[in-house]
Amino acid sequence: MKTQLRYLSLGAGALALASLTACVAPPPAYTTSYPYQAPPVQPIRSSYIEYGRVANIEVIRTETPGYAPGGGGAVAGGVIGGVLGNQIGHGGGRAAATALGVVGGALLGNNIEANNNRPRVAESYRISVQTENGGYRAFDVASPGDLRVGDRVRLDNGQISRY
Repeated sequence: MKTQLRYLSLGAGALALASLTACVAPPPAYTTSYPYQAPPVQPIRSSYIEYGRVANIEVIRTETPGYAPGGGGAVAGGVIGGVLGNQIGHGGGRAAATALGVVGGALLGNNIEANNNRPRVAESYRISVQTENGGYRAFDVASPGDLRVGDRVRLDNGQISRY
């Protein structure tokens, strides 16, 4: 009976640890869809092609704000640490291990929650193109690839490519 109870409490501790680790996915970084095209001055036909030159490439940094831990990680970590610490030793040693497990688990859970709530930074690039007819177009892309300022480009249905 004592062995079954020990296996049951070990299983409950492992289940609690697995459920805690399933909740540590970082929040997504919100960005705009790519490529972004500024509203055109004239209507775009279905196969409208323009030519131009890259006028500017700039880095755009997007930062999601961080926020303080709410305490849920500390509580869950303390519970899991206490359950796991209770599995060690006998008598007074078991009580000490349980107390250390609660404190250590709470500190670890709070640290994990604070790490997941930190500010996140995402970088993208805005490519400005001056078209041959004198207009400007702006494209927000994840990477400029091999495009450089002054390169001749082709704009085909909102897509930019080297020409």
